[in-house]
Amino acid sequence: MQLRSDALDAHLAKPLAPLYVISSDEHLLALEAADKIRKTARAQGFSEREVLTVERSFKWGELLAASQSQSLFGDRKLIELRIPTGKPGKDGGQALQQYAAAMGGQAGGKGSDSVTLITLPKLDWATQKAAWVSALQQAAVYLDIPLVERAQLPAWIGVRLAAQQQSAERHSVDFIADRVEGNLLAAHQEIQKLGLLHPPGKLSFEQIQDAVLNVARYDVFKLNEAMLGGDVTRLVRMVEGLKGEGEALPLVLWAVSEEIRTLLKLQSGIEQGRALGQLLKEYRIWGPREKLMQPALRRLSLKTLQAALQEAAQVDKMIKGLRAPAFCGDAWDALLQLGLKVARGH
Repeated sequence: MQLRSDALDAHLAKPLAPLYVISSDEHLLALEAADKIRKTARAQGFSEREVLTVERSFKWGELLAASQSQSLFGDRKLIELRIPTGKPGKDGGQALQQYAAAMGGQAGGKGSDSVTLITLPKLDWATQKAAWVSALQQAAVYLDIPLVERAQLPAWIGVRLAAQQQSAERHSVDFIADRVEGNLLAAHQEIQKLGLLHPPGKLSFEQIQDAVLNVARYDVFKLNEAMLGGDVTRLVRMVEGLKGEGEALPLVLWAVSEEIRTLLKLQSGIEQGRALGQLLKEYRIWGPREKLMQPALRRLSLKTLQAALQEAAQVDKMIKGLRAPAFCGDAWDALLQLGLKVARGH
C-alpha cells in the first residue's frame, strides 16, 4: 500500500508489516523514515540486522538467503536492501517480483521472523511502470517521498522549528531558506543549531542571522557588510584576514560579485521608476542588509556598478591564471581594489 511520510508515525504504532519500500531523492527525509522503521523494528524484537547493497557483483540469491537463514540465537531480523541506482536489471526485477510475492503472503508483526526494508532513489517515469515496481507497490508499505521544493522550504523550516518548540517571523525563516539554497540537509543542521543555542520560544532575526552565518562563510558575508557600509578600514582588514586564514578566493569573489549584481538590479529598478521598498521585498533583502542598501545605492551609479561587475570578471580571470589588463599584482589585491571601488563609490 502507498503511505504518506507524514502518516508513518501512526503506522509504526502497530506491528510492522513484512516489507517496506522507501523511494526518494530527498536524502534527509528518506534517512529519517528509514531510521524510524529501524527503531521500531528493534523495539518490536527484530534485534538482528543484515544490510545488502546492490552493486555490480551482487547476487540476487543473497536476498532470498537472508530472509530464509535463521539466527544462531533465534533472533528476528531486519533485512535492508539498498538499490542506489534504482535499476536492479532483468534478474533483479524478477527476483524482486518473487520476493514481493513471498513477503505479501506473510502476516508481519509477531508472526514473522523478518522485516525487509528496500531503499531506492526517486524512480523515473519509465522505471515506475516496471513489473517489479508494481509488485512492490502491491505487497509493501510503499513510501514515495517527494522533494521539498524551494517554495515549500520556509513552511518546512517552520514546522521543524515548532517541533523543537521554537518559532520565528516569516522573513527570518525565509533568510534561513535563502542561505541553505534549497538544501534540506543544510536547513536541518541550521535548525538543530538554533535548538542548541537558544531556549524554546520565538527567535529574533538577529539570533537566526548570527547562528546561520556563524560558519566557515561568516567572515565572507561580513566582508560584504563592510563593503556596502562604505567602511574602508574594516574592508581592508577583513580582506587581509581572509587571505591570511587561507579562505578560498573564488568563494570571496562569488560573495562580492553577487552583492554587486544585487545592487545593479536594485539601481536598474530605481532608474525605471520603481520604489526601493518594493525592490527590496522582491529580492528578499531584510534586516541589517536592508539598512545598508539605501546609502550604498546613493553613492553608486548604474555606470559604476556595471564597471564593477566587469572588473569582477577580470578578477575571476586572474584567479584562473589568465591575464587581466585592468589589474596588476595578485588576485587578492585585485579583489581588494574591487571592494574599495564599491565601498567608496568610484
